[in-house]
Amino acid sequence: MESSEEDNALTVPESQPNKRRKRKSIVWEHFTIENVGDGCRRACCKQCKQSFAYSTGSKVAGTSHLKRHIAKGTCLALLRNQGNQLTPYTPGSENGGATEIRKRRYRTPSSPYIPFDADRCRHEIARMIIMHDYPLHMVEHSGFINFVQNLQPRFGMVSFNTVQGDCVATYLREKQNVMKFIEGMPGRVCLTLDVWTSSQSLGYFFVTGHFIDSNWEPQRRILNVVMEPFPDSGSALSHVVACCLSDWSLEGKLFSVTHNCPVDEPGIENLRSLLCVKNPLILNGQLFIGNCIARTLSSMAKDVLWAGRDIVKKIRDSVKYVKTSESLEEKFVELQQHLQVTTENALSLDDQSKWNTTYQMLVAAAELKLVFSCLDTSDPDYNEAPSMEDWRQAETICGCLKPLYDAANILTSTATPTAIAFFHEVWKIQTDLARAAASDDPFISIVTKAMQEKISRYWKDCSLVLAIAVVMDPRFKMKLVEFTFSKIHGEDAPTYIKIVDDGLHELFHEYLASPSSLALTYTEEGNTENSMREDHQGTLLSDNGFTDFDVYIMETTNQEMTSELDQYLEESLLPRVQEFDVLSWWKLNKLKYPTLSKLARDILTIPVSSAAPDSVFDTMTKELDQYRSSLRPETVEALVCAKDWLQYASAEISDDIVKMEF
Repeated sequence: MESSEEDNALTVPESQPNKRRKRKSIVWEHFTIENVGDGCRRACCKQCKQSFAYSTGSKVAGTSHLKRHIAKGTCLALLRNQGNQLTPYTPGSENGGATEIRKRRYRTPSSPYIPFDADRCRHEIARMIIMHDYPLHMVEHSGFINFVQNLQPRFGMVSFNTVQGDCVATYLREKQNVMKFIEGMPGRVCLTLDVWTSSQSLGYFFVTGHFIDSNWEPQRRILNVVMEPFPDSGSALSHVVACCLSDWSLEGKLFSVTHNCPVDEPGIENLRSLLCVKNPLILNGQLFIGNCIARTLSSMAKDVLWAGRDIVKKIRDSVKYVKTSESLEEKFVELQQHLQVTTENALSLDDQSKWNTTYQMLVAAAELKLVFSCLDTSDPDYNEAPSMEDWRQAETICGCLKPLYDAANILTSTATPTAIAFFHEVWKIQTDLARAAASDDPFISIVTKAMQEKISRYWKDCSLVLAIAVVMDPRFKMKLVEFTFSKIHGEDAPTYIKIVDDGLHELFHEYLASPSSLALTYTEEGNTENSMREDHQGTLLSDNGFTDFDVYIMETTNQEMTSELDQYLEESLLPRVQEFDVLSWWKLNKLKYPTLSKLARDILTIPVSSAAPDSVFDTMTKELDQYRSSLRPETVEALVCAKDWLQYASAEISDDIVKMEF
């Protein structure tokens, strides 16, 4: 029999039983020692019961032959079980047996075998690629193949086409879950459209659905990624929305569309025309199309920075001069300490694709203007230093950017920024610009004029949505609309206030007349209400045959139900507490205001921005990377959507674990 140096190190002759060390080789998880005679012992396989020589008197046979039995496929019983078990032992040809012993030293004999499932491994590879944006071709990279083969030699590596199919299968499986989730939503769905481009000038429209679930929690899911070869065409927007409605069976459920797409008026009208047929438009479509507030703010910020581009460049060059040399930065800090200049903001070079970083650079540099003015400017690498007049104008630029920066920050710091918050922000920006426009400074006049044009255009398109959302906040109602409109519109304020009031009442009447609203009013949401009725009146009657009765109820009680809105408006305002959850308030009051609560739920669903939090401050259109744009559009959609859905699934699992712990 063969005997390795490693094996002999593990066991000692029978004549020294007290000095025998504990057997640590992995083979002893598969063999037992049996005494067959005086001084003779044999190793018996636990799987097939075959016995092998182990020791006779002082001679020890070792374990190499035992390893071959379990590793080379000799044990037939073990082979039968290998479909459900990991290979128990694979000799390490490179490092020798001693390394194997060290690796196994901390394994306990009671450690269970991990079931090996090749399909599960493929599924996890697909999930890994989706969750972490890895390239699909990584499964064909030699480094990844070697890693997997050393980890589990029995796993047959997959090809690019196979893993692409696995990713699409994951997407389709998750899509069924999302579809069931959306089907259970009690209200309407709002869409946001965010367009990305590619180096081939193709457009990729990311379509996200926003809705409020049955627990009155705001939800969002990426529903589609639609590739459009001509994204600027008048038909692109309507085609994208039509694809989404058809794919998710949302005809009749769409409430609004918020976009940041470069679409002209004919494109908007094409979309309105399409949806007049496929989707009933609320308020004749006045609430339907909305511009993205993030895009509006970024466009205004770019105007400010362009007007002051020469000054911004001087300051950027000065910051670059200091920050790109370690010795110069040390001298700058020493000079700052000597001059006793303090700053609340860290000085850093800006990323010109993000306007907030330029604003932060200007703010920090302006606080250090005295230090910059004392720098040694004799260095030939140092361009023209900003003058004190330049610093004054830089502070003016910061003053113009600050309200935009504060408003945009709400989009990044709040999970679901509501139209209520941006009603406040937009009217504050308008009043600030109105005051600035009266300045004698020609630079301020030029900058504020361009800003006023854009914020006024946004206000014209979106003020009705923002105002009705504010009315649905019991802390403000129509009072805040009246106050702010008087500030913005002056003598014309009563006309605009009446537009909001009329629109609100017309919208409420549309909800009263909606058959779905009727059914929900009397049977709904009403899991709690339904159970109460069932407890006291038995099983609820079916709606079959009661449509005419519902119409009769609507006609005979219309005045009473209409007063539901008036009653809400006439009640006193709630105190303006800081952490007020308007959706929770409507959830608590849905039985008191059965129809108005549905209107509030849909209005408060409307998103003000289509940009992701990390894109709010972008100055350029997002571009799909070269690798993604080389894939089929269907694959891109599968990867993007599945990643979004899997992240929500992971978050729900984490929440469940936290709840179990407490």
